[in-house]
Amino acid sequence: MVGTTLIEIREHIEALASDDGEYYLICGRTGDHPVPAAGKRFDGRTTAQSAARATEQYRAVLRRYDPQLPHYDVIVCQDTGPLTSNSRPMNHSRDDNDWTLTEPVLDTTVRDSAQQDLVEFCHRVTAAVFETLSDAGYDAVETAVMGAYFDLAETIANPDLLCLCLLENMSTELDTRLTPTEQADILAHASTRLTAPEATENPLTATLTLLQERGLVGGYTRSPWSIDLDAGTRSVVVKISEYALSPQQGRLPVLPVVLDLYRRQPDWPPSSLQVVDNGGDWKVTLVLAREAEPNGLASAPIHSEV
Repeated sequence: MVGTTLIEIREHIEALASDDGEYYLICGRTGDHPVPAAGKRFDGRTTAQSAARATEQYRAVLRRYDPQLPHYDVIVCQDTGPLTSNSRPMNHSRDDNDWTLTEPVLDTTVRDSAQQDLVEFCHRVTAAVFETLSDAGYDAVETAVMGAYFDLAETIANPDLLCLCLLENMSTELDTRLTPTEQADILAHASTRLTAPEATENPLTATLTLLQERGLVGGYTRSPWSIDLDAGTRSVVVKISEYALSPQQGRLPVLPVVLDLYRRQPDWPPSSLQVVDNGGDWKVTLVLAREAEPNGLASAPIHSEV
């Protein structure tokens, strides 16, 4: 056992990794590269085996939040050539000590790197929020999210789509079961469970770029900041295309956007978000405030264009 939280286990695996290592991990049955070790190399077989055990532990913890997460047989491979995230290695070395056996694989789809990035991002966000809800004693919210997720899992076979559905359901349950102030507190604490970001002068742009890189947003444009000195607020209009999350009950799930903004600028947290359906794209008005009643943090109301 290398840790009890996803962040601790991930940091352990990252500490074991080496930029020029010859060893890496795959699922012996499907050829998938398991999160969170996908794309990572290790400089020795023993180190890679330690990473394999930590990867199994990570996925076991993650399965508490996402029961449909595929079960993998993680093995250690050696390859002196370049490693691609969606290739199936040939002629890899393997012996009995390489295997870390699990239950049968539930999903045999080999994901490309873009899909892996999206799935991993969804898992990070939901896990951080779930752990925070658990610590704060919001058992009813956890139960409601997982209940809705189990219902969807019976009809949706695609695990990538299920990840998005889990985020949508989580956003809706937070919005309906917690007050705006409680939502703000949960998201602020959940953001501290994520990796600390690099310092930047443009945290909003950094957040939007990250969401685009992870496949949650197709593209975006934004206005300059508008500053209200009397109210102590800053506002901006962002236009988002190809947003991966769908409207729920007349509101747009914005939890991952807000969570990452909390991570980057806790001194200027999101205060409110309002959304306009812009013909398939979304126009989001975001307000930051140091002292203001929050609103629309997990799920923002969708308005008609005036």
